[in-house]
Amino acid sequence: MGKNCNNKIEQILEEGRRCQAKFGNIGPTGPTGPATVVVGTTTTGAPGTPATVSNTGTNQNAILTFSIPAGATGPTGPAGATGPTGPAGPTGATGATGATGATPTITIGTVTTGAPGSQASASITGTAPNLFLNLTIPVGATGPTGTASTVAGPTGPTGPAGTAGATGATGPTGPAGTAGATGPTGPAGTAGATGPTGPAGATGPTGPAGPAGATGPTGPAGTAGATGPTGPAGTAGATGPTGPTGPTGPTGPTGP
Repeated sequence: MGKNCNNKIEQILEEGRRCQAKFGNIGPTGPTGPATVVVGTTTTGAPGTPATVSNTGTNQNAILTFSIPAGATGPTGPAGATGPTGPAGPTGATGATGATGATPTITIGTVTTGAPGSQASASITGTAPNLFLNLTIPVGATGPTGTASTVAGPTGPTGPAGTAGATGATGPTGPAGTAGATGPTGPAGTAGATGPTGPAGATGPTGPAGPAGATGPTGPAGTAGATGPTGPAGTAGATGPTGPTGPTGPTGPTGP
């Protein structure tokens, strides 16, 4: 039982003693009976109401019933720490589909070359649904030199002739080509004049006719006549294979 309840009991007993004093002197205390005091129910009254105690038992076996008013509400305490976030609520119903918007048309607007290392950027101008996409694209950094190609590129146009360089050394003569076919023989030249006849030998005595003697030696040839004109040249024979190219001479300076 709380201290407040004890105070209430003392007040009730004191009130009883004062009531007895009004009716005369208190007589001698009678013999102690078999009294019991039991606390019955304890009810919380409304704030500001008086506390009450009543005996719902008998004088010998008291059952005390208390009604104790609640205290006034104290000041609001400090806010507690925020509790953990509760679980997500269920997904709401899907809203109605909105009206179909106008289909925009996007056209490339300006394209600007930015400085190397700058950021690429894009902006949209115009009024919906006619929009323009403007771009700024930086120049890329120079890449590394590529590997030399093993395939010759197409020959560029011939540049202006430079000053002739010094003549390089003559390369070795290539092997002789196959002889071309012999051209047809030209017409025979005019016959030269006949040379003078040699001196006649002395006539020997006429012998008996013997067998025919051997033919005597031919006299010396006469002087050759002048050579006739050369006949037309024969068809040229096939060209022989070209010999290996000699080393290239130093390149002359580039022309203006």
